[in-house]
Amino acid sequence: MTEKANDILRYEKADNLLRLALDMQSTSAGMSLAEIQDRYGVGRRTAMRMRDAVLRNFPQAEEVETGERVKRWRIPPGVLGRHIGFSADELSDLHAAVDLLRATHREDRARNLEGLATKIKALMTAKAMRQVEPDLDALMEAEGLAMRPGPKPRIDVAVVEQLRRAIKGCNKVELKYRARSTGNTKERLVHPYGFLHGHRHYLIAWHDNPKARIFAPFALPNIERVTVLDEVFVRDKDFSLKVYAERSFGLFQEEPFDVAWRFAPEAVENARGFIFHPSQTMEDQPDGSLIVRFRAGSDLEMAWHLYCWGDAVEVLEPQSLADMVHGQRVKWKGFP
Repeated sequence: MTEKANDILRYEKADNLLRLALDMQSTSAGMSLAEIQDRYGVGRRTAMRMRDAVLRNFPQAEEVETGERVKRWRIPPGVLGRHIGFSADELSDLHAAVDLLRATHREDRARNLEGLATKIKALMTAKAMRQVEPDLDALMEAEGLAMRPGPKPRIDVAVVEQLRRAIKGCNKVELKYRARSTGNTKERLVHPYGFLHGHRHYLIAWHDNPKARIFAPFALPNIERVTVLDEVFVRDKDFSLKVYAERSFGLFQEEPFDVAWRFAPEAVENARGFIFHPSQTMEDQPDGSLIVRFRAGSDLEMAWHLYCWGDAVEVLEPQSLADMVHGQRVKWKGFP
């Protein structure tokens, strides 16, 4: 190995140790060896050496009493204050996230991130800001946000803020909700769990109604009023928003089914650039085509997406979806 390669390796090790020290200070629960392995992609022996190096260089580090068999270590707050810096790239990414949230009409989250960026800048010394600002200006000017054409749902920021407060406090909520199908408004008693964001934005909540008693999506633009009640609910520990979302191709919740799509050879490279579903697998075919398989519900949302591919995709299963898109496979000159 050359001297230059050795230098690079030493710098990477030092960088990882400093990052590990910052990670240990950023958590009150401390970090275990398994978490060090996972975060840094190293084996157990290397994780032990990294931990020991941090403990040698930061004697303030302490073992956290958790009552569990797994040992955890942390560094008390304030120890690394002088070693924490913020780069132009990091600040630029934060501002880009603010722009993206505003573009998707999530003003409440945009304001929170904007406030975080302001606090970070306030912690920086004048010298550090002078060094970062020219690069930050250049990066922000170079970062463009492609606005998707077409209509976007309008969301009342006050509604989202009230719902977020209820989610954090596990408060039951009464919604004045307008049904999309009829346009009629009704009062709905719900237990709010979280949000799903896509082409439309939804509150996911337990519908506390004897005729419902299910987790259901409520479109945020259709919520006309939110009343946060003093009554609290106990969260279902078995409910996972991630698992709930992955049951469907989009947002509509239906029983999952096996899906297989064959993409024509000329569309394969484009298809490889998509994650159609977290459970997907891809199978190359002898004729140059590609078969994508996954399991999910919501055939209507699948049909909407398949229309974008025109005759470059064929539905192999289920037959019901193939029948739904039959005759809609128009010829396009491009792909999504």
